[in-house]
Amino acid sequence: MDSQINVSNEMAAKTELRKKKKWKKGTLTPYLFITPHLLFFLIFLVLPTLHGIYISFHSWNFFSDPVFVGFQNYADILFNKDSLYYEYYWMAFRATLIFVVFSVPFLIFVPLIIAIAMNNKPFGNTFFRVLFYAPSLFSVATVVLIWVWMLDTNAGLVNYYLVQLGFDRIPWLTSIPWAWVGLVIMTIWWTMGYNMILFLAGLQDVPEQLYEAAKIDGANFLQRFWHITIPGIKGPLLYVLVMTTIASFNVFGQPFLATDGAPGRETRVLMMYIRDVAFAGSNPRAGMGAAMSIVMGVFMLIVTIIQFKLMNPKQKKAKMKVS
Repeated sequence: MDSQINVSNEMAAKTELRKKKKWKKGTLTPYLFITPHLLFFLIFLVLPTLHGIYISFHSWNFFSDPVFVGFQNYADILFNKDSLYYEYYWMAFRATLIFVVFSVPFLIFVPLIIAIAMNNKPFGNTFFRVLFYAPSLFSVATVVLIWVWMLDTNAGLVNYYLVQLGFDRIPWLTSIPWAWVGLVIMTIWWTMGYNMILFLAGLQDVPEQLYEAAKIDGANFLQRFWHITIPGIKGPLLYVLVMTTIASFNVFGQPFLATDGAPGRETRVLMMYIRDVAFAGSNPRAGMGAAMSIVMGVFMLIVTIIQFKLMNPKQKKAKMKVS
């Protein structure tokens, strides 16, 4: 009897051991798959971010040892109105905000309308999708070179046709507000293809039966758009909104290559000013540049949180009801 009990105990112990091994194997397998990406994430994002935060509390010019200055860099940016860094930083911040406010709505609305057209015949064939997506494959230098030639005041193609139609020449890249109009136009042309593809993928998941039922009930295009299309692509719409806003805050190549901040400092955006402070000149100030980047990053984080809250107003209430 005792031998039978011992055998049973041994079998139970072996079964338990096999379960533990299987559990460990099943638990570790997902981590093995994400390890390469996790390493890149830690090495190229987390560590540089932590180093940037560390440097922001120091005065450093790349050639000597960092000198700890505490919150002085942040104070010069946020509170010290006598500092040139305060004046130029918020001037550049204003220029960046202007670009974001005028570019993001068009970068959402234009690709969405094109995606709706692409989702229906006869515009839904491969040719038109490639046609609208192709500009997003170009580098920023190529895009700016094309549009600088087209928007040139004297020899530009756009002004040529305006003159032919009886209008005056427009200084697209040398005066305000036309410089912003030119920068927004070239950005829309360059990036709308990527957002269009994301919207198109979301639209294809919206059941066609909903549109057919709405048509039977007498709903017009705007009613179907507002009550079916927008709720149906809420996920892709939120993603595109957040990523487009972040990308617009980080704008650099278009104003740097097209206007170089002109006229005056009107189109000198934050990324251009941070670059000049941190790297340009004979006395670069990496600590101050890092502090400027952190302030900019915190503001972008706040804007992103607000966008999530506005796009998901019922999410918090639903969680409260479940709990």
